[in-house]
Amino acid sequence: MLKNIRKIDGVEDATRERLDYFVHKDGLTFAGTHLIVDLWDGEGFNDPGLIEATLRHCIDVAGATLLHFHIHAFEPNGLSGVAVLAESHISFHSWPERGYMALDIFMCGKADPYKAIPVLKEAFKPATLQINEIKRGIVS
Repeated sequence: MLKNIRKIDGVEDATRERLDYFVHKDGLTFAGTHLIVDLWDGEGFNDPGLIEATLRHCIDVAGATLLHFHIHAFEPNGLSGVAVLAESHISFHSWPERGYMALDIFMCGKADPYKAIPVLKEAFKPATLQINEIKRGIVS
């Protein structure tokens, strides 16, 4: 926790605390976990309703807080979108004609992006799911 220190009439006031959302895990301190997720040969990659419902479920199970959600449809097919979270974001791009969807799931604080993986498997039924993890903002 970081203290929010301010001066009122020349006197420091450090009574209010705020969370910095950095993660302390396995001897490291870092901003958060960023999962790069590739789904191949799945279902529903051009279905905005399914994708939005699935990503909202991912956000809930991961313990994150949704701030804004936007999806853009391309012609003749393909979707891109982002869920802006208090704990960072989930973004996606789909190429239904290639049977491919790319997702970035970046979360900090107590949110756990790995909890989204079973939700993605259940909703899209990919033949292959690849995950790469990056720890962002490593301090120590």
